[in-house]
Amino acid sequence: MQHFDAVIVFLVIIFILISLYKEWIGAAFTFFIAVLTLGLFGILTPSEILAGFANEQIAVVIMLLLLGDAIRQTSIIEIFFEKIFPRSSSYNGFLLRMMIWVGGLSAFLNNTPLVAVMMPYVHQWSRRHNIASSKLLIPLSYAAILGGCVTLIGTSTNLIVSGMVIDQKIVPDLKPLEMFDFFWVGFPMLIIGIVYLYFFSYKYLPERKSAMEEFAEGERKYLVEAEIRAGSHLINKTVGDTDFRRNEKELFLVEVIRNKILYQMLDDGFMLEEGDTLRFAGDNNNITEILSENSGLTLPTLGVMSKLKLLQVVEIVISYNSTLITKTVKEVNFRGRYDAALIAIHRNGEKITDHIEDVRLKAGDVLLLIAGENFTSRIQGTQDFYLLSKVKELRKPERYKIWTLLGGTLLAIFLAAIKVVPLFMGLLVVLAMINILKVVSAKDLPKSIDYNLAVIIALSLALGTAMIKSGVADMIANFVISIFLPLGRVSLLAGIFIITSILAAYITNKAAVAIVFPIAITAANNIGVNPMPFVLIVSFAAAANFITPIGYQTNLMVYGPGGYTFKDFFKIGFPLTVLYMIVSVGILSYMYFM
Repeated sequence: MQHFDAVIVFLVIIFILISLYKEWIGAAFTFFIAVLTLGLFGILTPSEILAGFANEQIAVVIMLLLLGDAIRQTSIIEIFFEKIFPRSSSYNGFLLRMMIWVGGLSAFLNNTPLVAVMMPYVHQWSRRHNIASSKLLIPLSYAAILGGCVTLIGTSTNLIVSGMVIDQKIVPDLKPLEMFDFFWVGFPMLIIGIVYLYFFSYKYLPERKSAMEEFAEGERKYLVEAEIRAGSHLINKTVGDTDFRRNEKELFLVEVIRNKILYQMLDDGFMLEEGDTLRFAGDNNNITEILSENSGLTLPTLGVMSKLKLLQVVEIVISYNSTLITKTVKEVNFRGRYDAALIAIHRNGEKITDHIEDVRLKAGDVLLLIAGENFTSRIQGTQDFYLLSKVKELRKPERYKIWTLLGGTLLAIFLAAIKVVPLFMGLLVVLAMINILKVVSAKDLPKSIDYNLAVIIALSLALGTAMIKSGVADMIANFVISIFLPLGRVSLLAGIFIITSILAAYITNKAAVAIVFPIAITAANNIGVNPMPFVLIVSFAAAANFITPIGYQTNLMVYGPGGYTFKDFFKIGFPLTVLYMIVSVGILSYMYFM
């Protein structure tokens, strides 16, 4: 009977491999069909199938994702990045700063929102300095992956392996994984990976325009007026000291108005003063940079709206039969009528000489507005203009929200690391607090739960149980041992890394862990050695996924925007994968076999 069970399990594993590689159906449904088959043939009992859903690590993964999404919603990371990334920097300087910060934060925060928030900064910096973003986006993804491998909570892959360690019955006295069990390999590899990418990214990565950058070249150029506010870092600086005249594709300084005198012929030695009105030409995304606290500028048209906690930047176009035509911007009174403030105007290449408030609107004018919360309700049914797009959402979180959310999350992680409060309980308390204090909407928070991920993890644990019960794990483990062990235990660790890495690159890391973990721990048990290095090597090989875009979520995020091909990932990712294997196998062998 066990032989029959083993055949079924082998067929199920083959089905999973082919289905995920060919992308027949989604990963969650693939695992559902696989585990359902195992249940129908009696290889798994209903309680064994459902046991994974009770695993503490699944709840921890979900809570970390919820907190990561809450941090993204409150724009904490975006505000932080605005402060640490200066406008002026060399390629190597920006690359190094980006990798250090993203890698460090990824050790404790979900790397997906980090990469999502950082991508616009990469594009803006790239366009400003005439460097293709394809030279930066893969390093951004890789830095997030490298940082995620430093701690238990840095990546969901580590937490899945932790859950499997708790569920496994082969080595009853195997201790659960702790917060910094990954540190001794993860941290050195974070440093080595950053050094490798620092020296080889520009050489190995393509200089290729993405669809986003090609589109940006045809974006509308707006005229915007901004005032140098009191205490601004721009006071007593020359035009040459700023970036305002260096790149006409960006925010380009056209004129300066001082004491009602218009200065148009600006040389690099022109000194800026407090209260100067600067007139810029720029596209919609770069104009929103003026709204940053670090810009040193203020938009006079905003007034009290600048104090609102939630604003959005929208584009509208004046309709041909609009009642706003021939009226000046001041006469329209956007704030009183629409709960919005006009910040910039575009008129098909026509030069606008008047103050923005004195411009008379024409049909076809495209306006950039800062919109308040009542904007949507007030424009219902209007024929005066059409909404083109929502450019950006601006949030100004209160200090207590930042401290509650970010401080609470880091405190929960710290208390778990020193074994004072279990991570599960700490995160539960933080989630309760951010709901009680209304840091985020209690109704919106559940929308960010990744149910597919929870199902995949739970069913992965069930698959591991089936592999062990049917003897498949033992058979494959003995086969792997027969190939690699004659060359030594170090070779066996390397073999498991290679197998896991290849599977993770082409069928996702979660599936790779589900298949290889029971094999690795069985192999360690069969040769009578400490299973911990085998557990960790599976986690590192699955999480440190650099050779394809489909192996890891952040790779997929940068794949399209960077205009990359599979070959680009392999060219720079394969040497990094080999480096990771050498370092992880070497350190784990020294720690556990010497």
